[in-house]
Amino acid sequence: MKNPVFGAFCASALALAAAPALAHATLEQSEARAGAAYRAVIRIGHGCDGQATNTLRVQLPEGFYNAKPMPKAGWTLETVKGPYAQPFDNHGTPMTEGTREVVWSGGDLQDDWYDEFVIRGTVGADVTPGTVLYFSTVQECADGKEEWIDVTGSKEVPNPAPGVTVTAGKVGHGHGHDHGDHAKAGPITLGDLTLSGSFTRATPPGAPVAGGFLTVANAGADDRLVSASVDFAGRAEIHEMAMEGDVMKMRQLAEGLPIPAGATVELKPGGYHLMFMELKQPLVEGETVNVTLHFEKAGEVEVPMTVGPMNAGKHGGKDGGHGGH
Repeated sequence: MKNPVFGAFCASALALAAAPALAHATLEQSEARAGAAYRAVIRIGHGCDGQATNTLRVQLPEGFYNAKPMPKAGWTLETVKGPYAQPFDNHGTPMTEGTREVVWSGGDLQDDWYDEFVIRGTVGADVTPGTVLYFSTVQECADGKEEWIDVTGSKEVPNPAPGVTVTAGKVGHGHGHDHGDHAKAGPITLGDLTLSGSFTRATPPGAPVAGGFLTVANAGADDRLVSASVDFAGRAEIHEMAMEGDVMKMRQLAEGLPIPAGATVELKPGGYHLMFMELKQPLVEGETVNVTLHFEKAGEVEVPMTVGPMNAGKHGGKDGGHGGH
């Protein structure tokens, strides 16, 4: 026979255990490396005393630079620019100002729904390890608001701001280029997508272009790779190379690359691939460069690409006029 008192106690305990997870705005990742990109995913699990959240405001902390928010369907996105307390060295170009606040408005996130709001940026290389960067967050509803703005770090306060702890960065390398560890990294998961086998090739001094390659497996619904962005080249494009008779021809996929449901799409030399145009510096074998991919449904993800030798992944001895890339 069930004990009603014990059952009531268990129910109360479960409710108390669940309450903190639902009561606060939180960040998905609790640590970020100094000098590296960080994807701030702010999780919202409730509204304002039963009301839907219509606006979300996020103040960005000092030490978080070059911020780029992700648009959300059904919401209007605004950014507020302002000066940095300390300039940010963006690959030799000093940045004295940037996005300091992000506002999503016009939405309707019901009190019993859950959603995530994403801002990608870079943690300053000079941020001291152990520092907590706080993303003060305010939910606005029809007749009230919830403010997650306390930055004391106390676990006792009712309204803590979402915070991320900075860890030590890699020594001796600039933003966007790392050695070693990324070459051993496993597949990257983004929703139903799994990205693996990413690499690019070393380039000789003065080379204007390079290629990027990886495999994308889709375990969910149809998606599309719509664009790519990098900071080591002027622009990135999605290309296709195919034989037309006896001639290998290349074209840009202006509408992006479809990633069908249940399919695995390989970007490889001699086929679909990324093109990095107007290189700002040579790509050096053994280094790693970061490439941000933008998918229509799955969203945005940063992919580290190992720089291999100049003939890495050679496709039948023919690469179709990309300077070996």
